[in-house]
Amino acid sequence: MDELLRIDPEFESKIPPLTEEEYQLLEENILQDGVVLNPLIVWNGCIVDGHNRFRIIQAHPEIKYTVFEKEFPDRYAAIAWICCNQLGRRNLTPQQKKYLIGQRYEAEKLANCFRGNQYALADKSASGQNDPKQKSERTSECIAREINTSESYVRRAERYAKGVDAAEEIEPGIKQELLSGSIRPTDTAVAAIAKANLDDRPALVEQLRQSKLMSDKAPVSVEQQASTEIEPSSITDDEAQPEPEESKLPTRPMTEIQKILAISSGMETAEELADESTMFYELEDAVSTMIRRCLRCFESYPGLLNKKSYRRKVLKIFKEAIQFIHKIEQEEPT
Repeated sequence: MDELLRIDPEFESKIPPLTEEEYQLLEENILQDGVVLNPLIVWNGCIVDGHNRFRIIQAHPEIKYTVFEKEFPDRYAAIAWICCNQLGRRNLTPQQKKYLIGQRYEAEKLANCFRGNQYALADKSASGQNDPKQKSERTSECIAREINTSESYVRRAERYAKGVDAAEEIEPGIKQELLSGSIRPTDTAVAAIAKANLDDRPALVEQLRQSKLMSDKAPVSVEQQASTEIEPSSITDDEAQPEPEESKLPTRPMTEIQKILAISSGMETAEELADESTMFYELEDAVSTMIRRCLRCFESYPGLLNKKSYRRKVLKIFKEAIQFIHKIEQEEPT
């Protein structure tokens, strides 16, 4: 094995890790073939693609492999390429995709700062002329156009990625939980960690785990029950009639983390506000949060579904959501 090959910790940190089962399967396939089919891609002796294959080779020196040397002008360009490569070839969670986009954006900005006019010189030698439009295009615009998203989403992804890295510095291991989706805080909660003072970060990181603690209380059986009990088509107008003299639901006080997130949200500038194309993620998160909170209520208070009088009130609440959906369906798009 080539003793000059090495793993750069920063490069490896950009790559979503394999699960234990995925790694074992990869190792079994390589041992069965007796050769690593895909070459290790390196830059100045550092692995930029093939970290898992390289570790397997280290454990089994008899395995044959090949190396492909790739050229980059600097390490920031190498990081940007690593992120692009992972985005194009892996089955990623939404959180992993967002993290990689944010990391790519940060790396390309740094690369552009250090290289200065090298892009323009390269374009001139390749095409014989400079393209003023391409030269003036911002990094976020270029990435957004390439991955078919909005520029504001690219910038938000960078803030999310910085928050993930800041959380990992406080509590090693939480990055994998965030990117795998095992804990699902809001993007604002994650980004707030990087913005906060160092002394405030441990408390914010601890709050990220609350979403996991809450979701762990809702077993699959309750979800199946809820999907059966509250099927929209099963709700009738008779069942949804209001109960006489219903008590008004109390208003809960704002929690400490909600106060923190409200302050963090207020730190966003007008330039960084999202547009319509980025709101799909917010809507998905809103629906997911609603379902998770409902299941938690049903698990903690099963009488909400089992007692007839309570069940009618639950259905009435959901009928309002269904009517909202019907209203949207009936509206003509402009």
